[in-house]
Amino acid sequence: MNYQWYPGHMMKAKRMMQEDIRLIDLVIEIIDARVPLSSRNPDIDELGKNKARLIVLNKADLADERQNDAWAAFFQEKGYFTAKVNARSGAGMKKIQETIQEACKEKIERDRRRGIMNRPVRAMVVGIPNAGKSTFINTLAGKACAKTGNKPGVTKGKQWIRLNKSIELLDTPGILWPKFEDQMVGLRLAVVGSIKDELLQAEELALWLLGYTRSHYPGLLQARYQIPEEGSELELLGGIANARGCKLKGDLPDYPKAAVLFIDDFRSGRLGRLTLERPEEESN
Repeated sequence: MNYQWYPGHMMKAKRMMQEDIRLIDLVIEIIDARVPLSSRNPDIDELGKNKARLIVLNKADLADERQNDAWAAFFQEKGYFTAKVNARSGAGMKKIQETIQEACKEKIERDRRRGIMNRPVRAMVVGIPNAGKSTFINTLAGKACAKTGNKPGVTKGKQWIRLNKSIELLDTPGILWPKFEDQMVGLRLAVVGSIKDELLQAEELALWLLGYTRSHYPGLLQARYQIPEEGSELELLGGIANARGCKLKGDLPDYPKAAVLFIDDFRSGRLGRLTLERPEEESN
């Protein structure tokens, strides 16, 4: 299956970001900690060049903690400031304002030397759909400033949000890029829910996720569903169907229903804390 989704409002959002970037001191990029590389839009590196950068690994509570640390180190080596948070619960959010000030330390010192005092840091918040950008903004602001939803494509326009006298945020719509050169990127984004489910085939996603889980987290499927981990991915899906009562007439396994159930278990964290890509594998 070819994983693509680039609605017209995303093209408009990219043009807006190109116009607004000159007003910005810092680009805060929200990524999904379960797919840290796949959930980064390469356009944002081009848009944000010569700006201070902060990468926020959101949904860190759903991702493998060892991999969270590995990815944070990976990005820090490339010169980015990083933070690991769960924007929905607020975990890790208390340090964000401090990190913003640290990331913009040079800009603040430069202003001071010029006699410009108390000018707020202006940060553009960017990220692909459903990475949790609006939830991050609302939690940071302590109020509902940005519209949220558990599906991609909720934020359609831009808005300025004043956190305090020191920091102003510019919220922008989530943007994907027009063509995924690597279809694995599209598949991973589909698994975590960054592409609309109506465009997808749940069974294909579930079979890939089953193979990855068995390979990288051996024993997890057996513990969760009480099924053996031998055999093909389709047999594993059949085992989940039987274990969870997903049956058709004639006692046949209902593969589509089991696939949706399995993907939902992953997205909700019921399957455990999983990260679907690793720095050492991606570097290779």
